[in-house]
Amino acid sequence: MLSVSNDNKSERNQVQKCDQQGVLYVVATPIGNLGDVSDRMRHTLANVCKIAAEDTRRTKQLLSHIGVDTPCFSFHDHNERQKLEYIVQLLESGDSVALVSDAGTPLISDPGYPLVSELRAKKMKVVAIPGPCALVSALSIAGLPSDRFIFEGFLPSKSSARLNTLKNIADETATSIFYESSHRIKSCLKDMAEAFGSDRRVIIARELTKTFETVLDDSVAGLIETLNADPNQSKGEFVVMVRGADKKSNELSKESQQLAIKLSEYLPKKQAAKITSEMFGDKKKLIYEFLLRESS
Repeated sequence: MLSVSNDNKSERNQVQKCDQQGVLYVVATPIGNLGDVSDRMRHTLANVCKIAAEDTRRTKQLLSHIGVDTPCFSFHDHNERQKLEYIVQLLESGDSVALVSDAGTPLISDPGYPLVSELRAKKMKVVAIPGPCALVSALSIAGLPSDRFIFEGFLPSKSSARLNTLKNIADETATSIFYESSHRIKSCLKDMAEAFGSDRRVIIARELTKTFETVLDDSVAGLIETLNADPNQSKGEFVVMVRGADKKSNELSKESQQLAIKLSEYLPKKQAAKITSEMFGDKKKLIYEFLLRESS
């Protein structure tokens, strides 16, 4: 096990007070496999004044593993606005702080947005320490189109609200990505079958980087059968990725529509249609006709 030497503690003090204002470090941590700890992550956690942790118990386990003894305080969904002022005071006094979530990259379906937003508004320094992120890791091995994707985070817990959300993106042509929990994965797939159709391709990445990591690739109907047949496949943490809807040949993408409308505010319609066609690949004639309809 690594340990923090007196030299490292001295370095921490130097890092904490090296600037007039402290720095908030947004630190990504492993999503399962502790082999994903980076040297930069460890160095940062060892040398800040304090660590704002979603769950101090889990963070202390990680710190113990990497030989770091930096003090932690809780920072989660239920207290982040109350703790915001405390963190600002630390930074203004010259102390640097690391923000970590239970696993992965903070702010990605985890606490931290109000804090980072406030610090940006105050022109205070925020630095990313990149590392693991479940949605990026899952997408990189899914075999689905990755040039465009939308991330919806966790879907609503109630079926009616969840179904409504899914229906609203049923015609989205980009890959859709969701996080889901073990006790809702089956009902989530059931609602996807209703919203997207039972033959839509879906990939489930379960327990990424952990001992029982599995990636299931099938139609929605096929995945429902698999999970019903094997209860173990419903356990753990899930990233659910849905292939985008097929774009109709005579239908413009939302991106084309939005760009064409914006460009037409400054350019002739034909020129706006030409640029939009080059950007997104939709037919120039369709875009031009769309702009004519919009202006009539």
